[in-house]
Amino acid sequence: MEERTRTGEIVLVRHGETEWSRTGQHTGRSDIPLTPYGEDQAASLRADLDRPFAVVLSSPLARARRTAELAGFFHATNTDDLLEWDYGDVDGVTHDDYVMRREAAGLGDWNLWTDGAPGGESPDDVAARADRVIAQVLPTLTGEAGARGDVLLFAHGHLLCVLAARWLSRPASAGQDVVLDAGHRGVLGLKRGHRIIRHWNLPPAA
Repeated sequence: MEERTRTGEIVLVRHGETEWSRTGQHTGRSDIPLTPYGEDQAASLRADLDRPFAVVLSSPLARARRTAELAGFFHATNTDDLLEWDYGDVDGVTHDDYVMRREAAGLGDWNLWTDGAPGGESPDDVAARADRVIAQVLPTLTGEAGARGDVLLFAHGHLLCVLAARWLSRPASAGQDVVLDAGHRGVLGLKRGHRIIRHWNLPPAA
């Protein structure tokens, strides 16, 4: 019997495209809607996610909620722990533009993953939220909560990359080593009790 039949999986879904994700602007707590293309991406996820899930959680932000609905999950449970990184002063600003501002002010380089967001969350803040989500769903994967089952999470790019890093017991900064594109998904699992990434950055069905 394969390991995946004995333990559940966590399927991570990043919301579909928004105008800001398309242009590379940091989109934290600003509630930017999906573009028409983003809605098409979300609807295409129906075929990929057509199986039972014991737990379905979503960020309360509209872009994640709408993605869940278009994918066929109208009753996902909201949790603030799946909110995107609070980017504070960098919300709506691209990485390059913010670095240029710092250079103009005579300040040094900046890396969100190690320095955190000015006026927003630190990497440790985001890691703590990711850890709470993992602690919440892990008993479902292993069967400690009763019947084993799969878990589905609708959320945001940076938050989900941090969650993947924390799943592997790595620091939040390791999230920068992977990319999860808009409308794409990843799958986390267990193999002989060891936490693994089964799949990553899978596109929605054509």
